[in-house]
Amino acid sequence: MNKIHGYTLRLATPEDVPQALGLIQELATYEREPEAVTVTVESMIRDGFGADPSYVMWVVEKDNQVDGIAVCYVRYSTWKGRMLYLEDLVVTESKRGLGLGKALFENCVRYAKEKNYQGMVWQVLDWNTPAIEFYQYFGAQLDPEWINGKLDKQQLDNWKIGDENL
Repeated sequence: MNKIHGYTLRLATPEDVPQALGLIQELATYEREPEAVTVTVESMIRDGFGADPSYVMWVVEKDNQVDGIAVCYVRYSTWKGRMLYLEDLVVTESKRGLGLGKALFENCVRYAKEKNYQGMVWQVLDWNTPAIEFYQYFGAQLDPEWINGKLDKQQLDNWKIGDENL
């Protein structure tokens, strides 16, 4: 556990998930996609705190109020090996500027180093200037060359195995 301006930075517990989901929804609203969040408290608890967790999450909290989270998981690069993927780093808007985001980010870096990962990667929207400046502060490389691809759940469900998709 670390202390930052009266806040505690620690590993999340299942009890933190409802507040963490609230921060995720706040981020989705900021990123102009509030309807895109379909994960539930139950699925986050199942996926993050069972026998084989899919992610690790840290929180910064004070007086039982979670005001920031970092959610990471292992990504495998066929070129580099095991990498830490930072899925989300969120500090509630009213608490930004206190160093909570910096503490969470540095905690992820520390974790990646402890696990001997080959690096840490994440995404940031090209219009999110405050986030871009935050990452540039750390000397991060922001790659404009790669385009993100995805298939959502409905696309996966509608996919027909075989040549008819071509």
